[in-house]
Amino acid sequence: MEEQFKSGFVAIVGRPNVGKSTFMNHVIGEKIAIMSDKPQTTRNKISGVLTEKDAQVIFIDTPGIHKPKHKLGDYMVNVAENTLNEVDAVMFMINAEEGYGRGDQFILDRLERVDKPVFLVINKIDQVHPDKLLPLIDQYREKFEFEEIVPISALEGNNVNHLLQVVKGHLPEGPQFYPEDQITDHPERFIISEFIREKVLHLTREEIPHSIAVVIEGIEPRKDSNAVYVQAAIIVERKSQKGIIIGKQGSMLKEVGKRARKDIEALLGSRVYLELWVKVQKDWRNRQVQLSDFGYNEDEY
Repeated sequence: MEEQFKSGFVAIVGRPNVGKSTFMNHVIGEKIAIMSDKPQTTRNKISGVLTEKDAQVIFIDTPGIHKPKHKLGDYMVNVAENTLNEVDAVMFMINAEEGYGRGDQFILDRLERVDKPVFLVINKIDQVHPDKLLPLIDQYREKFEFEEIVPISALEGNNVNHLLQVVKGHLPEGPQFYPEDQITDHPERFIISEFIREKVLHLTREEIPHSIAVVIEGIEPRKDSNAVYVQAAIIVERKSQKGIIIGKQGSMLKEVGKRARKDIEALLGSRVYLELWVKVQKDWRNRQVQLSDFGYNEDEY
């Protein structure tokens, strides 16, 4: 008898910086979510589509659930929490190095209201001694009735295939929602803006990473060559931040552009001319009009 095709949506939730984006990129096989060692890197729902011969899994990498400090933070937490009501299963990811924390309990309290399978995924097992895993598993078992508990290393790929089989086993029979060659439902503009934001995250420190947004002003093919012309604005909250991102004689902005262009060229499959500039919009993270303009629209959630 022919095996039935399964499909479904799986949310990945957890505290900031537990490796959700790393997992997503590893599973999909291409970079669609930006990665950084700084918390709260992901701001929107990033959907990654995994299509295999017997199933299609749409992973939704949510912003890290945390106590918000501004309107942007409120938006990020609302996105993550509302996602829980829209999916067929939930992967609650924790960092094996950090273990249990108050932030985890904050999430577990919200998972109590979810009536779909919840899997505990213990990530970064390559960074801890195996003897530390069993006590950690027992600790979480006492706090929540998980469908299954799966230790993995998203970075190394350890046990990731087993996790996929476990998740697929709990998905309903269903249609193929996306073409088999589609890996995300986000438009190119969104992914390009995220690539640029990632480079700023990597190259800057302290308050800068969380104070920026990236707006794509234009994407158009150049008539005189097989290349694409991309114009983007990096938004900051203060003049001092603008100076830091531009750098001495424009050195920082040039480096951001150089690194981002490589990812954008890989995404578009063509040469890219990338023009960047920096704009100041004071306290934009607390202004709903700017949040909506930059793609953080609370009305959608």
